[in-house]
Amino acid sequence: MITAPTQREYFLDSIRAWLMLLGIPFHISLIYSSHTWHVNSIEPSWWLTLFNDFIHSFRMQVFFVISGYFSYMLFLRYPLKRWWKVRVERVGIPLLTAIPLLTLPQFMMLQYVKGKADNWQNLSVYEKYNTLAWELISHLWFLLVLVVMTTVSLWIFSRLRRQLSRHAEDHFSTITFTRLSFIFLILGIAYGVIRRTLFMVYPPILSDGLFNFVVMQTLFYIPFFMLGALAFISPKLKALFITPSPWCAVGSALAFTAYLLNQKYGSGNAWMYETESVITMLLGLWMVNVVFALGHRLLNFKSKRVTYFVNASLFIYVVHHPLTLFFGAYITPHIASNTLGFFTGLVFVVGIAIVLYEIHLRIPLLRFLFSGKPQNKAENLNATQ
Repeated sequence: MITAPTQREYFLDSIRAWLMLLGIPFHISLIYSSHTWHVNSIEPSWWLTLFNDFIHSFRMQVFFVISGYFSYMLFLRYPLKRWWKVRVERVGIPLLTAIPLLTLPQFMMLQYVKGKADNWQNLSVYEKYNTLAWELISHLWFLLVLVVMTTVSLWIFSRLRRQLSRHAEDHFSTITFTRLSFIFLILGIAYGVIRRTLFMVYPPILSDGLFNFVVMQTLFYIPFFMLGALAFISPKLKALFITPSPWCAVGSALAFTAYLLNQKYGSGNAWMYETESVITMLLGLWMVNVVFALGHRLLNFKSKRVTYFVNASLFIYVVHHPLTLFFGAYITPHIASNTLGFFTGLVFVVGIAIVLYEIHLRIPLLRFLFSGKPQNKAENLNATQ
């Protein structure tokens, strides 16, 4: 059996934190992009649209690989039921905390900002439920998906431990990025087939918020989650990711170009989303190499400053969304320059989020609610996501 390594994976901690924090410029740039969001600037910015698309095209795929890696590491550390309890608490408690404290007030604010408050009473029961599902889960969807993946992994990880742990390298002796790319191509096509089938049989299901998060997002990201677990099991596979590959860099650039072309010329009523699933499945795989290789070279060290943001990243990400929407609704209209507005938004959101983080550190109950860890362990806020 593989035991958890004693050496801290500093570069993976750092990458995970920065990927989460990258959600802040992603959402602020969304205000100034050509994509329709809750709040938008009067005129879109081409470079902020490009920047937003770049972040969106790969960020969560790489994040879920790291989540799978650390999840399997903890799986080997705890008994099965204890592992599930620890993992669900660490992501589920912050999710349940943020809904009444953050996304519900955010939803109420948006109702008035968008002038829809008076229309709420005219919605059907299902329309109210579905609106609340989308708006209350909001940017916290990945926490819900992690709860689902953790539950599913009770069975999957148990089988992995029995079948792969003793002779892991025998199963990965011939693994290459060519083979992985072919597998993820098939997975992207399979996801597209599932989505197209649902679209043909019962289109409204794809607009259901809870179904989208629990089923569709889980189906898309679980291959990356499992890939992370396999990277923990197999040093060869991990080495494949942290060794720079020019082909992965070139493939990522080409895939991102294809992503942009699909965004510009694709049609939601045609095959745009199915095509996107294939592109982003491959792009995500190749960007794992790009990000891991760079991170292993540049971020594989211990630093108090980096550790601070590793510990703070989940809290800052959770609270940044309503701050971003507040900025977009009430401050953006008073800033003529999109570029100035973007950087002002970064200072505004990150600054307030850090202040709130420092305040919450001094209140034991809030530390527990936003970390999912017992208060006597709250000092060690480097929980795996």
